[in-house]
Amino acid sequence: MQKSLATRSILLLLALLALTCSAFSQISVGISVSFGPPPIPVYEQPICPAVDYIWTPGYWAYDPEFGYYWVPGTWVEAPQVGFLWTPGYWGWSGAAFIFHEGYWGPHIGFYGGINYGFGYTGVGYLGGRWEGNHFSYNTYVNQVNTTIIHNTYNENVTNINVTRVSYNGGAGGVTAEPTAEQRTYEQERHVPPVAAQVQHVQVARSNPELRASANQGRPPIAATARPGDFRSNVVRATEAGGEYKAPPARGAAPVSAGTNRSYNHASELQPHQYTPPNTGNSQTDQRYRQQQEQLASRQNQEHQKLQQRQEREDQQAAARNYTEPRKQQVEQRHSAQTQQLEQRHAAQEQRLAARQAPRPEKR
Repeated sequence: MQKSLATRSILLLLALLALTCSAFSQISVGISVSFGPPPIPVYEQPICPAVDYIWTPGYWAYDPEFGYYWVPGTWVEAPQVGFLWTPGYWGWSGAAFIFHEGYWGPHIGFYGGINYGFGYTGVGYLGGRWEGNHFSYNTYVNQVNTTIIHNTYNENVTNINVTRVSYNGGAGGVTAEPTAEQRTYEQERHVPPVAAQVQHVQVARSNPELRASANQGRPPIAATARPGDFRSNVVRATEAGGEYKAPPARGAAPVSAGTNRSYNHASELQPHQYTPPNTGNSQTDQRYRQQQEQLASRQNQEHQKLQQRQEREDQQAAARNYTEPRKQQVEQRHSAQTQQLEQRHAAQEQRLAARQAPRPEKR
């Protein structure tokens, strides 16, 4: 396990947001990554295997033991009619990179502005749409056998964002931010990666050839026709998306500095309170105190919103009599959500403390 890396005076604070059920053991809540993933490799899309399968683009996942590894793009059957796939993405949070897990939902949400290709241009999805009870494919960006799949159309897609950068924010990252509309989509009902996707990631993690350290950003299996099948109808990357840069020797670190404990549910979180400032200047102290109170109020509201959402999901699981594996998946997702929220709050607290710290006197 790689150990702590200090990034100047900022401790690595943020946890990796992911579905961390036992099947998702490749992602460890409590691990932050101080360096971004390699560029997205260049590869072709395999032919769509069947109707109502939706393309889920490949991405770089992370394992604390051996670093980044490529999860091949693949076609996945939508969990229900009308649902689309919002890809996950890596984002810089001021202290470390954190992965925002992808999900299924009625609209395409924010995925970091990353141009994953094949209709995922960085905003929305132009690779197809639902027409009634069947998915219709845009053959301009998708490989579809039209003698078998008849729900197709051809609509030109212009890529404005041509970069192959695979992360948002930080040095050299994509600078996109979610729109107001995308923020509303975040509040909709979502479905996490389906079982086939979970198994697909497991297979990718177990393949040493897919590790960035082994393939230098050019994975030998860049895409598959079906999730979990890494033998038939696979596609090799034609080239790396850019220069591969070896990671620093100690690039991942267990999260520390005040938020070491793990949380299983937002109901376990304590209200935020901050030590009153004492600068010796009453006006400055009052202004700083107001800033602290505003931050604490906003953070505690986020606690309540997350707790309410998780409790609704718990009630839904009980009402629908979820199987034990599915219950575990919900619990692990709640743990990841809670941990990520508290890590983000810790980073906010540290940034506020840095702004309020006494400035050295000029000589």
